Amino acid sequence: MKHQLPELPYDYAALEPHIDARTMALHHGRHHAGYVTRLNAALEPFPELHSHSTLWLLLNPAKLPGAIRTEVRNNAGGHFNHSLFWRAMAPPSGSAPSGALAEAITRDFGSLAQLQARFVEAGARVFGGGWVWLARARQDGALRLYTTVEHDSPAMQGSFPILMSDVWEHAYYLKHENRRDEYLAGWWPIVNWQEAARRFEHSASSGERRWTEDLGYPRRAA
Repeated sequence: MKHQLPELPYDYAALEPHIDARTMALHHGRHHAGYVTRLNAALEPFPELHSHSTLWLLLNPAKLPGAIRTEVRNNAGGHFNHSLFWRAMAPPSGSAPSGALAEAITRDFGSLAQLQARFVEAGARVFGGGWVWLARARQDGALRLYTTVEHDSPAMQGSFPILMSDVWEHAYYLKHENRRDEYLAGWWPIVNWQEAARRFEHSASSGERRWTEDLGYPRRAA
């Protein structure tokens, strides 16, 4: 059993003009693939860890050998976050949030426009590499914005990721150079609101065990 690079649900050019094909090819085929390769290499000498999901590895650092703990956190985090990120996007369709998710956005942010503005602002402020997230807090079920550095995620804080954007430079630099706010502001036409709604509904039905063990992320293939 090895962790595998997931196939994209669309072509590299499918998100243009918002994300260019060359950026997608490098981001998926080199950066994400590199995380998977390094994660498998770190785990190889420890067969007792081979059956565990990426999320389990992130949520149980104390159960990992000290020699590989940092390597696993970095690369399992990169693999987990990017696997969610690819499915958080879709070719432009003009869609918008609807149903329970739309109601929750209005309740917790006032409007979709206010959520978008705060999301862009939060992502633009991340120092160095990291992520900006819309996630559902386990304690009260509210939607909140989170930012994380490197490849940490709200899942490691007990919250359920609904929507996320990568703000590492490799996600946008070829097209936008250092204009991260421009990248984030122009990202919304490719948000996969259907996937975000699915994740929101999934989070509502998840019990205590599934909050920590199942975030809608597929287990690895053999």
